[in-house]
Amino acid sequence: MTAVQTPATGTWVPDTAAVHEALVAGARPKPQGPLAASATFGWRTLLRIKHVPEQLFDVTAFPVMMTLIFTLLFGGALAGTVDAYIQFFLPGILVQSILMITMYTGVALNTDIEKGVFDRIRSLPVWRPSALVGALLGDVLRFTLASAVIITLGMLLGFRPDGGALGVLAAVGLLLVFAFALGWIWTFLALRLRTPNAVMGWSMLVITPLTFGSNIFVDPSTMPGWLQAFVDVNPVSHLVTAVRGLMHGEAAGGDVLMVFAWAALLVAVLGPLTMRRYGNRD
Repeated sequence: MTAVQTPATGTWVPDTAAVHEALVAGARPKPQGPLAASATFGWRTLLRIKHVPEQLFDVTAFPVMMTLIFTLLFGGALAGTVDAYIQFFLPGILVQSILMITMYTGVALNTDIEKGVFDRIRSLPVWRPSALVGALLGDVLRFTLASAVIITLGMLLGFRPDGGALGVLAAVGLLLVFAFALGWIWTFLALRLRTPNAVMGWSMLVITPLTFGSNIFVDPSTMPGWLQAFVDVNPVSHLVTAVRGLMHGEAAGGDVLMVFAWAALLVAVLGPLTMRRYGNRD
């Protein structure tokens, strides 16, 4: 570093003029745009898997256990045979497994806050929502991997989608859109709560009634009237109906549009609330 000696004291101090000249001599690097910044933070989310591969447990072992437990233990009792039940159940357990693991988005964000990484990220000269959007986009790969695991296992157990490969891909795509929108709930909780354990606890309180109080496991017609009323308005039920219909070639356009409407509503409401909290958090 360039330094000059002060005549009065004889000490050496930095030559501020030379430092300033060096800083302004070259062209400033162009800031990343919203898409590039979000992609960078998405890549950061994926690098966590590289350094902590145990994170893959929730997208591999957990879906396998859920599928096997409910299919093999309860399939015969609920539908007469495992083969008959897997046709109804697999789209539902696919939805439940993906939605359950979306909670880890909030847990990871709260962990960053607890470690101080949050403050460093927030100070960067990039599009403000990119850190949150990137984390949600990075998790899409984890959700895709979990979907592939569940569908492969279902095929081995006898699942045969009448909608073919295109129907399955459309169903997974619709599920990923809804999972991205649902992730805004967990990011909002991560910014409001103090610890990762608190985020996990409150997330379970939200996701458990949404998934178990739906048409994932059985036909709602067998439920009490008051529970049927809840299932009918449950956004997860609309999602399961749409995914089930796409996989079996029986999807109604209204079901798919309803899922997009719920996803848009979640982002429209929770996105601004989350960003407001993100910007004002002490």
